[in-house]
Amino acid sequence: GFYIAPQNHMGTASHDQSTEKVRSGTYSHKGCVWGSNPESTLFRNNNHRGYPTIQLYKMPGGPFETPVTIEFWVWLDTKFETGEWFSFATLDHTTSNSWDGVLVNLSDKEIVHLMHVPYNGQGKTIFQTKDILFPMRKWVKLTICLHFDPKNGYAKVWQNDQLVSEARVGRGEGLLTQAHFGLYAPPSVSRAVIYNDDLTIREGSCE
Repeated sequence: GFYIAPQNHMGTASHDQSTEKVRSGTYSHKGCVWGSNPESTLFRNNNHRGYPTIQLYKMPGGPFETPVTIEFWVWLDTKFETGEWFSFATLDHTTSNSWDGVLVNLSDKEIVHLMHVPYNGQGKTIFQTKDILFPMRKWVKLTICLHFDPKNGYAKVWQNDQLVSEARVGRGEGLLTQAHFGLYAPPSVSRAVIYNDDLTIREGSCE
């Protein structure tokens, strides 16, 4: 019953379980892009989508109460042109297929940063590293601490246990309702491969 990103979206991206690169267990999740898409328009979003969704509000246990701590490992191989980006995770507080999420992104300077903070469409951070680069073609641990609250909300991201981005979050009602992890990138990206493994989500702050 989850919302599903179309497989082989526009003929240039796909995703599935994989045994090619695994950190533990039998499978990882693999997303890949092998061609660029036409630029998005006002009426059509042509971003690459190679991810499964987790719609917690549709499950018997319901959504997580925030703050939550999210940890997962990624192995990424891509190359950026100026202005491009890559998104590792989208974390949402709504029950809509349109989503209104906080994103954990990688910039064209290969730096992990928060996006859509404090509000949708903004990228205002309290702290943002400028010198901790994201290493390609290696397993990297990302840890996120997130609280959806219009007054006291926040998001923090660590890369291999080093704080890289922190921001205020000014929306939500204290719940993490849905999320996706995997491959999400703008239309102009023509080549990317990412593997995700060892994902955990638990209630409670990182601190």
